[in-house]
Amino acid sequence: MDHDSSIDMYGQEPQRRSEIYTYEAPWPIYGMNWSVRKDKHMRLAIGSFIEDHRNKVEIVQLDDETCDFKADPKLSFEHTYPTTKIMFIPDKECQKPDLLATTGDYLRIWQIHDDKVERKSILNNNKYSEYCAPLTSFDWNEAEPKRLGTSSIDTTCTIWDIEKEVVDTQLIAHDKEVYDIAWGGAGVFASVSADGSVRVFDLRDKEHSTIIYESSQPDTPLLRLGWNKQDPRYIATILMDSSKVVILDIRVPTVPVAELQRHQACVNSVAWAPHSPCHICTAGDDSQALIWDLSSISQPVEGNLDPILAYTAGAEINQLQWSSTQPDWVAIAFSTKLQILRV
Repeated sequence: MDHDSSIDMYGQEPQRRSEIYTYEAPWPIYGMNWSVRKDKHMRLAIGSFIEDHRNKVEIVQLDDETCDFKADPKLSFEHTYPTTKIMFIPDKECQKPDLLATTGDYLRIWQIHDDKVERKSILNNNKYSEYCAPLTSFDWNEAEPKRLGTSSIDTTCTIWDIEKEVVDTQLIAHDKEVYDIAWGGAGVFASVSADGSVRVFDLRDKEHSTIIYESSQPDTPLLRLGWNKQDPRYIATILMDSSKVVILDIRVPTVPVAELQRHQACVNSVAWAPHSPCHICTAGDDSQALIWDLSSISQPVEGNLDPILAYTAGAEINQLQWSSTQPDWVAIAFSTKLQILRV
C-alpha cells in the first residue's frame, strides 16, 4: 500500500500515471461497482440517483492510452428507479456470459455485448403479486455464481438461482426491513436490518439464524455490512446516522472487537480489502475515505485506532468499492463524480 515503488502495476513509471482518475457523470451517482473480468480491467458500472422513475446505468472504462474515463453510449441503458446496488458477475476467468445485476423495484440481470446491453431477466420475489417489495441490496455468491441473494423491505432475504430464474430459498430474516446482505461462503450469508441486528444464516439449516450483534441503541437500524473475504471471521457494519464502524468477530458474538471512530459525520459505505485480511476502507458524509489496518484487533486494542491513509473528496461520499482484480485501486462516488484512487 505504499507509493514508493518505482514501477507501478502497468509497468510504467509512476510520474507518468496519476494516483486519481475522475469521471464526471451527467447525473448524481449512487450505484457503483467494479468489473471483475480479467479482460476488462478498469471497467465500472454506475447508476444514477434521479428522483424520478426513469434512471440510467452507464458502463465506463479507463482508456490506457489517454488515461481518461470513457462511457460507451451503446452500453448505457435505462433503469426503472435508482439502482440500490449494481454488481458484475464474479467471474474473473471469463467462463460465463458478461452479466450485470441491479436491484431497485426488482432484481434484473443484464447481459453485456460489444454493442449493446440486453435485459436477460427480471425477477420478482413475491409469488402472490406482480409487484415486488423494493429490494435494498444484494450480493452475488463468488463460490457459486448462479446463486445471488437479495434483501428487501418486506423483512425477507431471497436466494435466487439466476440460471434457472427461480427462487431457491426465501427466508423471513428479520423483524423489520432488511437493508443489506453479504455472503460469507458458499452456503452462509449475513444480513442487517432496521431492527438493529446482524444475523448469520446457513442454508443447510434454514430454520435457524444466529444473532451476532444488536445495536447498542435500541432500534437503531444497521444499514450496511461487509464480510471479510480473506478472513471470514470478521464482519463490519454501520449504524444509521452514526460516525462509527463496528467490527465483529463471528466467534465472539454481541461484543465488537473494534469500533472505528475517526469519521466526523455518518459513515455510508465500507469495503474490505480483497487481497489483505486486515485492511478495510470506510467512507462517509465527512467527504473522507479512510483506510485502516486492523492487524492489531486479534489482541484487545488500547484506545482508538487511527486510519493509515485518508483521502478527502469534493463532497459527501455515498459509495465505495475496492477492486478485487486491481487491489491497488479503490473507487468512490460523490455527487456526479466517480473517482478511482490508488492506495
